[in-house]
Amino acid sequence: MKLLTAQPKLVEQVHEAIVSEIAHGKLKPGERVIQEQIAQVLGVSRQPVQQALLLLRNQGVLRDAPGRGLIVAPLDLNYARNIYDIRAVLEGLAFRKAAGRNPERARKQGPAVIQNGRKAVKSGSVAAMIAADIKFHDFIYELSENPLIAPTMETQWTCMQRVMGEVLMRDERPRDIWDQHEAMLEAVMAGDAERAEAMARQHVTQAAAFMIERLRSEAPEQAGRELTVGR
Repeated sequence: MKLLTAQPKLVEQVHEAIVSEIAHGKLKPGERVIQEQIAQVLGVSRQPVQQALLLLRNQGVLRDAPGRGLIVAPLDLNYARNIYDIRAVLEGLAFRKAAGRNPERARKQGPAVIQNGRKAVKSGSVAAMIAADIKFHDFIYELSENPLIAPTMETQWTCMQRVMGEVLMRDERPRDIWDQHEAMLEAVMAGDAERAEAMARQHVTQAAAFMIERLRSEAPEQAGRELTVGR
């Protein structure tokens, strides 16, 4: 029973490691993903790697390579736009519920989350900035006390990490989102559910417009790169 309960966690860890490599540009679109190499680097057996790769293929992050194997799929900006549209609604719901149910907890624990995010920006680390952003939103999902929001958002965050990583690698500081995060948190802390929801929706919509436009302007260069990356 212990092996069965541990296995899903190991698959999740492998999944997160591969997504991180893609989001940070270490695995580029068109590049082959080799199961044996990943297992060796991560120090795990081939089984959890195989399951993680299958999950990423089903999520559209990987696709079948010519002949056999898998390659990193190009980032589909139209798909990303649709993801952000859905996210705007779910984030709005999460912030509304958080403001209505846990303003006191937000006041006690929220400032430390904001401080962590600002520290990540100062570090200049793409990995730290993405992790801090996810941590902030996970905190709000927890405050919402709606157990369906976090798992529903989990698959969407896989795509969003790629978008965020691509933009952050091109721009040192595309925008200071932590001022917005702090303002959104203040609405939650004040128990203002309507304002928290509106600000969350606006935040996601503006972020999507900025990031997708930034990536679209790089599309010709990226397309050319993809033609030379595959092996």
